Amino acid sequence: MAYLNLIRYKNLIIIVLLQVLLRYGLIIPILEHYDITPALSTVNFMLLVLTTVLLAASGNVINDYFDLRTDRINRPENVIVGKKVNRRVALLLHVLLSFTGVFIGLYLAYITRRETYVFLFVFIPTILWAYSTTLKKHFLIGNLTIALLTAIVPYLVVSLEFAALERVHGREIVNSTACSLAWFWTTGFAFFAFITNLTREIIKDIQDINGDKAVGCKTLPIEMGIPYSKAVVSILSIGSVIAVWLIYFFVKGLKEIPYAAIYLIVFITIPYLLLTYTTISAKEPKDMKLPSTICKLIMLFGVLFIAMAGYNFR
Repeated sequence: MAYLNLIRYKNLIIIVLLQVLLRYGLIIPILEHYDITPALSTVNFMLLVLTTVLLAASGNVINDYFDLRTDRINRPENVIVGKKVNRRVALLLHVLLSFTGVFIGLYLAYITRRETYVFLFVFIPTILWAYSTTLKKHFLIGNLTIALLTAIVPYLVVSLEFAALERVHGREIVNSTACSLAWFWTTGFAFFAFITNLTREIIKDIQDINGDKAVGCKTLPIEMGIPYSKAVVSILSIGSVIAVWLIYFFVKGLKEIPYAAIYLIVFITIPYLLLTYTTISAKEPKDMKLPSTICKLIMLFGVLFIAMAGYNFR
């Protein structure tokens, strides 16, 4: 169980759900709606999911490896590296996960003939290492880095599918309505992932303020204060609710999806309002655990909405 907690298996499950639902609940229905047969094989798609999970897991391991000092202050009861898992073993695990993930990524780059994927799959573990050692200690840079990396996850699915389709149909597939719709919806969910993760990263910084101060970090709560950081979380939460409803009313087809409005009220709007309330009412950094949990649930509910978003294309 220590190793599962070390790789943050719950977060990895959400990544798998996101990519699987995006492909089978949205992108494939869009393609079939326009009589286009998907070109990416199931095996290669599962390899994409695997490499994404491996690289994310490697990032979680190396983050815990370098966070040992702060974790001993912030959450001593949950320390894994150096307590339940030997530090050398953790470092070896990170290397194995990273190299396996990169190797699979390079294979996917080869079969799709996309040189940019080579850079991408090498860049991700590199930036995760830089985040764990340096970037997270700087004002907002670490938060934005993780949020951007999370936003890349859905883009990998649509990008690889249309790279495979381009090899079959040529460049004209890129200019098709199906391609535009797939990228449009993927961008929506990527933006949701970005904002939600940015919000959670700031919440985590409030939780970890004592340990971060001890190691010389310059996070938002340390530089601007907890009240200001809570205000930023609240603004991001309310802004997200407004954005969700603007999309609902102005994006064609969403209002025709059965129970979409009810879902957005119960599973997105109310949790965001609860997130705002619990954040504002938190008196101590440790009280931010509940907002953090609510934020995770919002991520999950947002991912599950993908299945509903593809309804009009079935």
